[in-house]
Amino acid sequence: MIKTGKRLNKKRTYSEEFKRKLFSDFESDIASVKQLERQFGIKNAVIYRWIYKYSNYNEKNVTVAEMKDSQTNRIKELEKQIAQLEQSVGQKQIKIDFLEKMIELAKDYYDIDIKKNCSTPPSGDSKTTDKK
Repeated sequence: MIKTGKRLNKKRTYSEEFKRKLFSDFESDIASVKQLERQFGIKNAVIYRWIYKYSNYNEKNVTVAEMKDSQTNRIKELEKQIAQLEQSVGQKQIKIDFLEKMIELAKDYYDIDIKKNCSTPPSGDSKTTDKK
């Protein structure tokens, strides 16, 4: 403050080289916006402005979002779960194929139709059968 009571505006200027260095650090995952903000004392809005300026995705209505570690961990967990489920589905399909082949072989070899025919009356019918 000067004697008249007015504040001096301290507007810092940064070189293009410095801005590009911060952008490249962010883009190559060397540092996050929060880390750059702490390290250099620059507000995150300014850093995001530089990211938008130097980004290849500098199109209209495209936003740059930084993923937090918890989000990347969650994505990895979900990808692992998807892989496990796909493996389980594959194993179930192998079992189904095996059982269908066994049914087919039983029909051919033993002349037994294991699959239930539609014309067969349902079990538990209340009608009595004649015993001979």
